[in-house]
Amino acid sequence: MRALNILCGLIALTVGFTPLATTAQGQFGPSVTVNNSAITGYEIDQRAKLLELFRTPGAGRALAREQLIDDRLKQAEMDSVGLRIAEGGLQTALEEFAGRANLTLDQFQVILAQNGVAPETLRDFVEIGVTWRDYVRSRFGSQAQISEAEIDRALSASGGTADGIEVLLSEIIIPAPPPRAASALATAERIAQTRSTDVFSSEARRVSALPSKTNGGRLGWLPISNYPPALQGLILGLGTGEVTAPIQIPNGVALFQMRGVREVPTARPAPAEIEYAAYYMAGGRDAARALQDRVDTCDDLYGVAQGQPAEVLERDSLAPSQIPQDVALELARLDPGEVSYNLTRANGQTTVFLMLCNRLTAGREDADREAVSNQLRSARLAGFADALLADRRASAVIVDQ
Repeated sequence: MRALNILCGLIALTVGFTPLATTAQGQFGPSVTVNNSAITGYEIDQRAKLLELFRTPGAGRALAREQLIDDRLKQAEMDSVGLRIAEGGLQTALEEFAGRANLTLDQFQVILAQNGVAPETLRDFVEIGVTWRDYVRSRFGSQAQISEAEIDRALSASGGTADGIEVLLSEIIIPAPPPRAASALATAERIAQTRSTDVFSSEARRVSALPSKTNGGRLGWLPISNYPPALQGLILGLGTGEVTAPIQIPNGVALFQMRGVREVPTARPAPAEIEYAAYYMAGGRDAARALQDRVDTCDDLYGVAQGQPAEVLERDSLAPSQIPQDVALELARLDPGEVSYNLTRANGQTTVFLMLCNRLTAGREDADREAVSNQLRSARLAGFADALLADRRASAVIVDQ
């Protein structure tokens, strides 16, 4: 259930909570007032649970209180200009929010409920975050334009390449076909609590479905850009020994433990596209091992699939964000010409013989410029937003009850 942690690195601007009724006594009575707008003990408790579920650094009632004060100030600012998100837009935002954890909104809310978080908490959390983001863009967008000279300076300072960050991870994927999904998730939840590399390695040998289990799940140094974009922030947010929350993939649950991070002098450019081939075959891993000895490149698979239905062989060249997450995780550890046969389809009846053809970086100069421009603009907008919020907080009357 702590798979919801995949969202932490992706929702930096999506933090919020709007007022709940404060007329009840006890936990529903005012705990803090912000310019006469009450924050109840119940709200603080709910936000604290949400932060703990997301494994937010410093999670607890103190952080929840500070965030809720900021939320009241944001809401007052937006109320002053009559800004509200449309109901349809809010529903879409909620679904997208859940989708970032590979969950439907209903599944997301079930997990929240299991952890004592009310549906209204999620609704308010997303609503104020999305609305504040739109307000900041609207108010400061014209002041946050980035010039070509600024992009040139940023690229020059970074050497014109992608960030040279490599990570040293250990991995576990626990098989989770539908009859075993709940049990697999419970096992993953338990393993995710450890901070010991020895314990994680022992669990990898015991439960992982990957060949790396023989090595305790330990991988070598890999560029962070090899991993799916949605997971890069999550991985880089780990401290040494920390483990991701369970990451649900088709028929499995994945876990990663951080063993080290380093910067390299010459960075490998992040791929614009990844070209790979997937051959869907019967016979399981023994047949896949035999096929591995017969092929050296993706082109060789055309001969293997000759005379068979066209759908048994797929060859795609996709942006990293468009690749299915379970496939992307397998490709992350491969070099061109290497294969994986850890994935299955059709409830385990079909083995996916997956080969990495190439990581394509052609045209990255324009892509890098666009990425740098977006990063600079986001940082500038965040600066304007922080300054505005600090000003409103300095002039606010905040009273603990």
